[in-house]
Amino acid sequence: MMLSSAFAALALFTAAASAGKRGLCWTWYDSTLDATKFINDSGEVVAIYDYETYAPPTSNGIGNLGFIGMQRCTDCTSSPIADLASRQAAQGWATVFTLNEPDTNGISASDAASWYIQYINPLAIKKALPAVTSSTTSGQGLSWLAEMVSACAGQCYYDYINLHWYGTSFAEFQSYVESAHSQFPSQSIVITEFALQNPSGGQSDQVSFFQQAFSFLDGLSYVELYFPFVATSPSLLQANDAGAVSYVGTGSCLYNDDGSPSAVGNLMY
Repeated sequence: MMLSSAFAALALFTAAASAGKRGLCWTWYDSTLDATKFINDSGEVVAIYDYETYAPPTSNGIGNLGFIGMQRCTDCTSSPIADLASRQAAQGWATVFTLNEPDTNGISASDAASWYIQYINPLAIKKALPAVTSSTTSGQGLSWLAEMVSACAGQCYYDYINLHWYGTSFAEFQSYVESAHSQFPSQSIVITEFALQNPSGGQSDQVSFFQQAFSFLDGLSYVELYFPFVATSPSLLQANDAGAVSYVGTGSCLYNDDGSPSAVGNLMY
């Protein structure tokens, strides 16, 4: 599949990108933050996405990070499905992410397959199947994903499966990633949200978890990119996403309130 010329030099998803797999999970309310804080000569951080098909709002652009557009819902006010192809062409993404946690948001696997075939297949770029949760309930998580792949009947063209995970330990995370690979052994994986679920030790626990997780993921040839949750600051998260604060806490935020990298953010590069 041909990469857009705007990002061909970055070659985000080829062997040339093996020096870096890390990305920034951005938000619509991050316009006061500087994404380039995580860019240095080591090249560990290579990508950014913002759940939308519009460019990430930041105080200093995105430097040489590869922006990945995301059509997070079937048709969003902020990212209309009718504008998907034109926004991709205008901005030159090399990759597109698709539906955000449809397995727990009332979207059937068969409807997702039909939608994907109609709107995502025509894009001549790299593609990820919808991002699923780590739920083990039947009809959710990896079982929903398997149902979608079956409903596609070989007609969905994709390059990656997309995983989210929240839980209580690194061992649990490791098991989830390995089980996803076991279930989909021929597919490359991107992990676009992950963190401990509101650990009692706050930021300290998140730092310990990410230290283990980053080392583990860097060693897996089948994991192409990973995005810790979330590239914002505690105050911005508290002001804009109370649900995330109650579920994850603020200890995994990559920024401090003054805009500098946090203790977790310092692990990124």
